[in-house]
Amino acid sequence: MTTEPLPAPPRLVLASASPRRLELLAQAGIVPDAVDPADIDETPLKDETPRLAVMRLARGKAAAAAARHPDAYVLAADTVVAVGRRILGKPIDDKDARRMLGLVSGRAHRVLTGVALVAPGGRAAERLSESRVTFKRLTAAETDQLIASGEFDGAAGAYKIQGLAGAHVTALSGSYTGVVGLPLYETLALLTGLGYRR
Repeated sequence: MTTEPLPAPPRLVLASASPRRLELLAQAGIVPDAVDPADIDETPLKDETPRLAVMRLARGKAAAAAARHPDAYVLAADTVVAVGRRILGKPIDDKDARRMLGLVSGRAHRVLTGVALVAPGGRAAERLSESRVTFKRLTAAETDQLIASGEFDGAAGAYKIQGLAGAHVTALSGSYTGVVGLPLYETLALLTGLGYRR
């Protein structure tokens, strides 16, 4: 009597080029089978709130990549920094980064990360992580150092909490991994909820 081998579990595709998100998944013992970034327009819509923007972008990235991988689990995320209703995405240059650092200096702001997952067959689910981060008042020299480091490149709000900017954070309430770019608790809940198995 021969037993049929178990079918291979569906693949997991990460729809992000962020090395931080790969590292965070590895921290949870998950290695995606493929990385296929979704290139979509990340411009906020007129009068769009930070929450609505980050979830729309996460959904859009997941849908774009899922169209290329219909038989896989496709995981996507988007992170924005919000000062009031102002959305701080990724700075376009040094000057823009300096403006953003000026906005978060000496005050609290929110970091929102939306996570979207599309399962084989098209079932989808999403979660939102919202954290509150407070920075000390940055001196001109500290701002110059952060700009010179280049860490602002590709980072929402012009800083990476796991980099040099972490030394200027006086308080954090919420998900540290969410601020880095992929909230692990919410992400694992999504994967489990839609039946992903390693």
